[in-house]
Amino acid sequence: MPELPTTPKGAATRRRILDAATEEFAQRGIAGARIDRITATARTNKAQVYGYFGSKDGLFDAVIADHADRLMSAVAFDADDLPGWAVGMYDENLRHPELVRLMAWLRLERRPAGRLTDTPDDEPKLTAIAAAQAAGRLRQGDPLDLVALVIAMACAWSPASAFYTATADEPATDHDRRRALLRECVAQAVAP
Repeated sequence: MPELPTTPKGAATRRRILDAATEEFAQRGIAGARIDRITATARTNKAQVYGYFGSKDGLFDAVIADHADRLMSAVAFDADDLPGWAVGMYDENLRHPELVRLMAWLRLERRPAGRLTDTPDDEPKLTAIAAAQAAGRLRQGDPLDLVALVIAMACAWSPASAFYTATADEPATDHDRRRALLRECVAQAVAP
């Protein structure tokens, strides 16, 4: 079992490893990532990586755990404002494109089918959607399917897009246009 750091210096080293591994895995996936590049970027050694994480797979798992719910929890969830939630995710994808890339690698290399992650934050969101459906404020259907649809729409211009990936350095007018379109389309898709 990998060990957790017991000193502030050890915690800082572990954080540097996670940050370096995030970039490496986001760019190259599990198979393409190299511990040598991670240790060089993190200014540490392989013994520290393996001591804290056990293996390259263990390090990837730790990176995913570190970021698993970041995209989903970075934006306040309101079942009565799914269009706003989608726009917030669009913006989060612009700020942190590595998160979507990590999830894409997880899908490609580890979980080709089914739910990508199960986070503790999922259940309250699904419950809130079901309550909004029961009150007639959202269209009927499986709440998980509704969340999947909204996330897919929010990620239409993300690094996972098969058509176009937006970047933060594009003109603000482009982002405003996409936000308006996203808000309108999600509103129509989830309307009762």
